[in-house]
Amino acid sequence: MKKALVIVISFAFLAAKAQQGINIIPQPKEIKAGIGIFKLDNKTVLVAGNKESMDAAAMLNEYLHQLTGFNLPVNESGGDENKIVFAKPKLANEIEKEGYRLEVTSNKIEISASTAAGYFYGIQSLLQLMPINENKVNTISIPGVSINDAPRFGYRGMHLDVSRHFFPVSFIKKYIDYLATYKFNTFHWHLTDDQGWRIEIKKYPLLTQVGGYRNGTIIGRYPGKGNDGIRYGGFYTQEEIKDIVGYAAKRHITIIPEIEMPGHASAAIAAYPQLSCFPQEATKKAKGTAWAGDSKGKQVQQAWGIFEDVFVPTDYTFNFLENVLDEVMQLFPSTYIHIGGDECPKESWKRSKFCQQLIKEKKLKDEHELQSYFIQRIEKYLNKKGRKIIGWDEILEGGLAPNAAVMSWRGEAGGIEAAKQQHYVIMTPGNPLYFDHSQSKNEDSVTIGGYNPIEKVYAYYPVPKELNNADSSYVMGAQANVWTEYMKNSDKVEYMVFPRIAALSEVLWTNKGTKNYAAFQQKLPALFQRLDQQKINYSKAVYDLKATVIPDPGFNGVLWKLEATNDIPLLINLNNADSAWAYHGPVPINTGVHLAKASYTVNGKTIMLSQKFSINKATGKKITLVNEPSATYPGNGAFTLVDGIHNEKGMSKTSEFLGFKGTDMDVIIDLGKEMKISTVIPHFLQHPGSWIYYPSQVKVSYIPGTATQEEIKNGSFPATVVNAATGLQKNNIKINKEITCRYVRVQAKNYGVIPNGNAGSGNKAWLFSDEIEIL
Repeated sequence: MKKALVIVISFAFLAAKAQQGINIIPQPKEIKAGIGIFKLDNKTVLVAGNKESMDAAAMLNEYLHQLTGFNLPVNESGGDENKIVFAKPKLANEIEKEGYRLEVTSNKIEISASTAAGYFYGIQSLLQLMPINENKVNTISIPGVSINDAPRFGYRGMHLDVSRHFFPVSFIKKYIDYLATYKFNTFHWHLTDDQGWRIEIKKYPLLTQVGGYRNGTIIGRYPGKGNDGIRYGGFYTQEEIKDIVGYAAKRHITIIPEIEMPGHASAAIAAYPQLSCFPQEATKKAKGTAWAGDSKGKQVQQAWGIFEDVFVPTDYTFNFLENVLDEVMQLFPSTYIHIGGDECPKESWKRSKFCQQLIKEKKLKDEHELQSYFIQRIEKYLNKKGRKIIGWDEILEGGLAPNAAVMSWRGEAGGIEAAKQQHYVIMTPGNPLYFDHSQSKNEDSVTIGGYNPIEKVYAYYPVPKELNNADSSYVMGAQANVWTEYMKNSDKVEYMVFPRIAALSEVLWTNKGTKNYAAFQQKLPALFQRLDQQKINYSKAVYDLKATVIPDPGFNGVLWKLEATNDIPLLINLNNADSAWAYHGPVPINTGVHLAKASYTVNGKTIMLSQKFSINKATGKKITLVNEPSATYPGNGAFTLVDGIHNEKGMSKTSEFLGFKGTDMDVIIDLGKEMKISTVIPHFLQHPGSWIYYPSQVKVSYIPGTATQEEIKNGSFPATVVNAATGLQKNNIKINKEITCRYVRVQAKNYGVIPNGNAGSGNKAWLFSDEIEIL
């Protein structure tokens, strides 16, 4: 009978008081503590002598009114004491474009800048020097300090998807305020997609009347457990958008609108079916999902994913898009317009006689070059209007439009390629800059999957090492993306954004040599206190007790490693023993262990953490990867497959899988010595909506201990082959064969190309595996 190992960890977590001093995020370029305290009260005078500084003084008054309830007088000059001065540098190039200097002494505060943006960022730092108070106060004490500051990157962005879920104007303004606080200067507003068209276009009223609403939404994680049947939607009027654009401009934030094309166009096609290659065909719902309401004709999609119905590249479509973009450009003064360009299935174009004829007429190679033709035609139109395009990295396929900038989201490869072609690049790789991914391994709400904790965000640097100095100059900066399939309300958006937005702000603003994660962690208590005061929801995952499984050096089982924030002492209790003792290092988990538990106390609340183990003959053994997994889903290397853990949460814990895109899984497990085995059980994941499929075939080879390394990889040995279609049993394939061997080779053949009618059709499938058991 197996014995359970129970590890109980308890500690009193005392919430640290926020430092009543210098806790500025993002960390300034240069900062020195000063002497004395400046006392700000209703007699303080704001001194501003030109339009930029007058605007800055008005903005500071707006903030101060929220904190104190009073407004300060603004004069062109002031006395010797109790004043806040907005000054100009003596030399025009003395302070960088977005830079500022902030000097706080006992009798004066001086903010110097060469631009209005510089003044604004100086104000943001000044506000973070002010103490955190629950109620309005009459006097604010500000510590003496000297700051010289400027950003590292010129593009500092945050994105928000309002198509999957719609958010009111009031929250969009709050979101812009969040960006302003941490010195972001770009808001990428994702306004159209398959699930909703959110921007009023006066020439095409059906875009919002029809395309702005869907008849229901799937319930829970894709493919969902039914459909709520609730008509859902909304849109922003042009007057509301003008108001929001003006609000952002006052905070020195440029809004880049995104109008998706040629894919992700279901909402537009529902409104105007002639935009489709096949106007008479009814909308295809996502496989395996429930549908609500009318299913005839063209409909707004009710599930997440990628859909075949895309824009047909006719003159009607281009005329439509040009008219739409004309109205978009009237609303948004940004140099760049984002035109999407991602995840455009080619099946409709392949079936379309018109598209095939167009490919011949334009002497295009294939549908990828047709997409390039589409994008380049739109780019030429926008260039004529004095604008430029940004697209996701798929716009590289078939040839990049001449003046396009690229957002690299599928890792950094697209950005590297674009920069080498001397195109401007914004880095936004899913790992670690998708803020819809989980930030805790103990996430208690549905997310799209992945694992991007705050420390991974903080460690990111937007300039890849593969670029030389000349090419790296084309990297404008980076942004985090917030896709809202699983964010129905603003509280969830805040929870997913905070505190990772603060970490990203230091990635983009602070010089690489000045960044320090330990110092950043010390600022988090003050940050959380401010967020509490402002009633902003946020994740406390940074304080999670971290439990990880690591290899045993002797290949005898595995080790359970425990870590707590700030090195808080831990106590362990094994098998419900009468006494506990201090945790001094990783705990062996081997034969007989099937459960480990941890508990800890945060602010008086006890939180339980448990880990199930499935210890078998492969657990912790030496394992070699013949084929490397994708860099996007590397798991914990080959050890992922022998760590004794089954992923029981599927897509919500994709960090625990090895992912192979279009390639086979091929691994060799060394049992250490020859031994009798009877069963090999590889575990896999199937999630077609995310392009993940079971392997088509699994082959297990049994190799004796006498084999050489060359023979192990290239020799022929007894093997069992199982077709996945007949051998699958609840995400695993059980292969029974009694034999004596030392090495076990497991080869899983990738499903191949995703068939028509499925999400990602025409693309290579992913193969995901999390464990291989040997009994």
